[in-house]
Amino acid sequence: MRRLTLAVVCYLTLMTGAVWGQASGIKPIHVPAGTILTFYLHTRLNPTNGNAIDLLPKGTVLNIKVMDSIDSDLTRDGAEFRGLVVSPLVSKDEVVIHADAEVRGLFALLRSRSHPDGFRYELLLTGITDGGKIFQLTASLNPSFLDSPPQETAKSNGGSNSGETDKNNPPSSAHK
Repeated sequence: MRRLTLAVVCYLTLMTGAVWGQASGIKPIHVPAGTILTFYLHTRLNPTNGNAIDLLPKGTVLNIKVMDSIDSDLTRDGAEFRGLVVSPLVSKDEVVIHADAEVRGLFALLRSRSHPDGFRYELLLTGITDGGKIFQLTASLNPSFLDSPPQETAKSNGGSNSGETDKNNPPSSAHK
């Protein structure tokens, strides 16, 4: 009986340490509703319909006003969020996507080679609806899916410095 109790205590100690170590170092994301974030368009592997967005170059900037609060402490991996395009997307003097087009996105926990814990949080855009047309796309806060940090800091609600939110290094005002 004594050995069984000792084995159970050892097992519980090991499991508690493993759980504690997994969540400790992933940098959180805290984005209040109304924050304007800069996303970068990525090349899709299999563009199916050859729409106008597929013709835009990789790295095209999309300024998006996030309509839902996103908090990595509360939001589940894979949760959807909504947003609005802030400024129109123009290609060859033609508006491809109008301002106020609706945006769909995902909050995701991705594998990361450079992160000590092996994971990082990411916000991904998956689609835009503009004038009844649905465009599938892939865009993220990073110019590339590589593990480099974002190159720009997003500004919240009209660009005040107190609301700046850096995905990988949020300021203390963005934390709880």
